[in-house]
Amino acid sequence: MHTVHMTDSLLINEVVRRTGLTSRTLRFYETKGLVAPLRTASGRRIFGARELSRLHQIAVLKSAGLSLSQMQRLFVGHSVDLSAMLTAQLKMLDEEAAQINSTRQIIHFAMSRLDDGERIDAATLCALIESGERMTNQEPREWQAVTDLYFSPDEKAKWARAWQLIDSDFDARSYDAQWKNLGYRIKAAIPIEPESDTAQGFVDEWFALLKPFSAVSTPDMWQSTMKMYDEMDQWMGKGAPDPGFDKSVWNFMKRATAARIMRGGRLPGFEAEKKGD
Repeated sequence: MHTVHMTDSLLINEVVRRTGLTSRTLRFYETKGLVAPLRTASGRRIFGARELSRLHQIAVLKSAGLSLSQMQRLFVGHSVDLSAMLTAQLKMLDEEAAQINSTRQIIHFAMSRLDDGERIDAATLCALIESGERMTNQEPREWQAVTDLYFSPDEKAKWARAWQLIDSDFDARSYDAQWKNLGYRIKAAIPIEPESDTAQGFVDEWFALLKPFSAVSTPDMWQSTMKMYDEMDQWMGKGAPDPGFDKSVWNFMKRATAARIMRGGRLPGFEAEKKGD
């Protein structure tokens, strides 16, 4: 048995006090081969500098989400595909982060109803949470990453409430296809004059497609949406969501819409609803 100076080492009760780990956890780490404390003549465990360093490593790796079995392979020097291990760990953490974010949105959704003075009992709270979950699940993850940049949790909660007002027969997949079809036809037609009949026909189609949302949204919600698309070149690319049109189409439609307004024209399915806000 190695001779260890007590000034350089700690008994298990002192390790418990300094690390916050339980003696049971320390013994479990020992049975797994993660630490190998020395023993006094009476059999008491002594943790030297090496074991204390190892406990620190375990804490750091655990905070990164690595399992004890993964740590074992690292510590004993087995061949490990560290890149694959960390990539898998990162994917798991991303999924957990997405779930946490979704839960936060659901809570904000429920809190927005409380802020409006609504009395909520247990049954109503459950219904609100389920409604918020449906809205969150309907938003693809790639869109969540983008909308998080432009909408606060409270604003996303307002969108969730607005979503409840949209017709239950609304078909999101068909709706996306319609946007892509319109975006393709506008892209193929430009450059054309914003005041032309063709351009103004596109304006009619564009705002007709917006009607499900223009009917339930507020001016503030549209302002944030406009900003998001004004900056779409910053978030579009590999892995980004496809809104059905690119920045050139967006800029053209802004000019065509401005031309409609300058002539005193109406924006179908939009202007009437906004007057009531």
